[in-house]
Amino acid sequence: MRLVIARCQVDYVGRLTAHLAMARRLLLIKADGSVLVHSDGGSYKPLNWMSPPCWLVERDGDAVPEGAKAFWVVTNKAGEELRITIEDIEHDSSHELGVDPGLVKDGVEAHLQELLAEHVQTLGPGYTLIRREYMTAIGPVDLLCRDADGATVAVEIKRRGEIDGVEQLTRYLELLNRDPLLAPVGGVFAAQQIKPQARTLAEDRGIRCLTLDYDALRGTETNEFRLF
Repeated sequence: MRLVIARCQVDYVGRLTAHLAMARRLLLIKADGSVLVHSDGGSYKPLNWMSPPCWLVERDGDAVPEGAKAFWVVTNKAGEELRITIEDIEHDSSHELGVDPGLVKDGVEAHLQELLAEHVQTLGPGYTLIRREYMTAIGPVDLLCRDADGATVAVEIKRRGEIDGVEQLTRYLELLNRDPLLAPVGGVFAAQQIKPQARTLAEDRGIRCLTLDYDALRGTETNEFRLF
């Protein structure tokens, strides 16, 4: 990764145009080819960027605007350009970060599934577990349960509930409801966080949404007495 702190002006030219006036900024050039322009505010979001595949050309000579020290042009496959006019460079360094192992988060879907299976009455009073990873012709249903009335319920578990997850559960329900030994099969879409659009779609299809409290589920993992 290359880090450049420079006083620069940035112009995006393409389907949309955007302009950043001359100011001191951080320019990130990553090994995947992406170029990001950051300020000292705005949290993690760049002010502007170009995603890969794209190509950076550092122009010199007559191609550099008058008064500028350097002129970068980043072009993507659609021909859009991120033009960076650099007036002064304060820092320019490159660092080999190596292969990143990826983010491992506490509370991934597999552990949520395990916890919810262990404490299935989180779904509601009288719920019992039929099976985890109930296999169907199109993939495994996370949990297959029975509710207090004995009806079959398919549960899809996500860390972050989005429309794709609702669509996935809908496909499972359509298939399961063809089985006379299981039908009618209801659905529960369970996640730590459910996006409003996903909730609306689920409820429109008769699927109940359940927001999971991971810390609370972990707190009931054992029956040991706790002081706190």
